[in-house]
Amino acid sequence: MAFFVGPYSLKLPILCLIFCAIALSSSAFTSQDYSDALEKSILFYEGQRSGKLPPDQRLKWRGDSGLSDGSSNNVDLVGGYYDAGDNVKFGLPMAFTTTMLSWSVVEFGGSMGNQIHNARAAIRWSTDYLLKAATASPGTLYVQVGDPNKDHQCWERPEDMDTPRNAYKVSTQSPGSDVAAETAAALAAASIVFKESDPSYSAKLLKTAVKVFDFADKYRGAYSGPLNSVVCPFYCSYSGYQDELLWGASWLHKASQNDYYLAYIESNGRDMGGEDDAYSFSWDDKRPGTKILLSKGFLENDIQELQAYKEHSDNYICSFIQGSPNFQSQYTPGGLFYKTSSSNLQYVTSSTFLLLTYANYLASRGGFASCGSTTVTADKLISMAKKQVDYVLGDNPAKMSYMVGFGNKYPLHAHHRGSSLPSVHEHPAHIACGDGFRYLNSGSPDPNVLVGAVLGGPDDKDRFADDRNNYQQSEPATYINAPFVGALAFFSAKSPAS
Repeated sequence: MAFFVGPYSLKLPILCLIFCAIALSSSAFTSQDYSDALEKSILFYEGQRSGKLPPDQRLKWRGDSGLSDGSSNNVDLVGGYYDAGDNVKFGLPMAFTTTMLSWSVVEFGGSMGNQIHNARAAIRWSTDYLLKAATASPGTLYVQVGDPNKDHQCWERPEDMDTPRNAYKVSTQSPGSDVAAETAAALAAASIVFKESDPSYSAKLLKTAVKVFDFADKYRGAYSGPLNSVVCPFYCSYSGYQDELLWGASWLHKASQNDYYLAYIESNGRDMGGEDDAYSFSWDDKRPGTKILLSKGFLENDIQELQAYKEHSDNYICSFIQGSPNFQSQYTPGGLFYKTSSSNLQYVTSSTFLLLTYANYLASRGGFASCGSTTVTADKLISMAKKQVDYVLGDNPAKMSYMVGFGNKYPLHAHHRGSSLPSVHEHPAHIACGDGFRYLNSGSPDPNVLVGAVLGGPDDKDRFADDRNNYQQSEPATYINAPFVGALAFFSAKSPAS
């Protein structure tokens, strides 16, 4: 009853669907443009690296950082990613980023060409860290390094940081089912990515994922309870932990092909949000993504127990369709999906990924989404997703790409410490905590281009302030890019002839 599909498979009907759907519409961008954006979207992660940088580091303005992380707890927590424009390693968004990068490769790796190696490297940089966090101490999971309250009082390069590098954990006494189950999902999803290229590493990831999920399920609670002072308001578990448990079980089922997890989904789905129609997919709320993921089992493998997830997936998709009974989305005058004034593009990239993934699942069986009396085909979903991708890349009223380093016009003032301060290689002298604020407040362009970073994006009227102090619009984040990697890979597969 398992539904495993090889990590880089791309069926002929889906290829035909891509070519036909795109050929029917004019495009602001070529296949090469999407390939260029794909390469840059992955390169961005090298700017977010913490730890000892490897010899093949491509963003040369970065240096080693966080080399003693975990030492205060006598554990090794070196590595991983800084989440956004600061120098904190937040476990919940890092794990979600890893899950989405992995899902991007699982679904669209066959379209990544020579970027598949870089995509795997971006995933492995995180999973190596997550493995450390999950195995450093029995009965615990380390979920954060760095005190965000202290960190945010400074504007400092990661190579210079001298703020407290406290390590925070969840345990059997202080549970965190949300962050633990997301970590399990990340490790399980990544195990699929490495199943062919590195079987032993894949097995290690899956074995650890099973243990971490058992820990999350047995010792239940939201991590923002015991760790409220350091995870809130930054990454509070607003949706609770039930959605992550169902999400984690779904990925373990996909990765392990163990029907234990299918039984778990059947038994717990209702109580864990499986029958709730939620419309925001993010680092906090996994319900829409879980439904799309599980719908594949019904659409492609005819697992009847998962039929309801196809129906709920339709409801999510229909929320974007004007005139649908479920329509409840907002769009800017320029056509951008709009959810919130702060970091709106995270919702654009995540929803775009789900539209394309669901289009793939539907196309595999010639299916469609039902929106009341209207049927929505896979190529309609592709067209909708393409409009969002093209908007982000510069086909918008401002004619600005919201990916740094892509196109002729892009933001020059990212809310990002490492990008805005002089490179440690150009200015090796220490820049102290408070001394960096003159760079934050400077109107000068970033001296270090954070190539590939997708920023928070414009407001509901398509207006964008290229202002480093406007973190709502100008801050990048790992979880904005992660689903966009998959979307760009999809469109990079477009036939040059079309």
